[in-house]
Amino acid sequence: MDHFEIEELLKSFEIICDTREQRTPRAEQRYSAFGVAHSRGTLSYGDYCGNITLPDGRKLYDGSGTISAKCVVERKMNLDELAGCFTRGRDRFKREFERAAANNSRVFLLCEDGSIEKILRHDYRSRFTPKAFLASVIAWNIRYDMQLIFCSHLTSGMMIKEILYRDMKDRAEKGEFDVTQV
Repeated sequence: MDHFEIEELLKSFEIICDTREQRTPRAEQRYSAFGVAHSRGTLSYGDYCGNITLPDGRKLYDGSGTISAKCVVERKMNLDELAGCFTRGRDRFKREFERAAANNSRVFLLCEDGSIEKILRHDYRSRFTPKAFLASVIAWNIRYDMQLIFCSHLTSGMMIKEILYRDMKDRAEKGEFDVTQV
């Protein structure tokens, strides 16, 4: 695909939000910050993935069945929620990342209103020690090739869109969606 074909392909970019993601006022704010169309679907892992219309007119993910996307964003509303995933919810969280790894998928873990400094200062509500919290974050980064990104809840919608759009653009530039080569 040349530059113009890729540009045309990316005009169809949209975001799929997992059906388990609750529709709260804060979520609606995030969705409007996407700046692109969004729909709901069942994701095997993660909270958000990108979607496009392929050159032959088919959607990359047509909405039927469970979606196992090649790139997802797993969003946590704060460090409290993330600490819970590494403690009492660790087994479920681990299974989710294992499903992504089995599919050679990239997972971007987006934590709203958090930072490494807040972890180190124990600025979250959990008995999870900063040392154990940091160790889990780094272990997950290494074990699952996870990318941890901190941002404000006010900018998370824009960040989700940028991550998924840039992934889709990179994959298109590598020829992953060129159906003439299939």
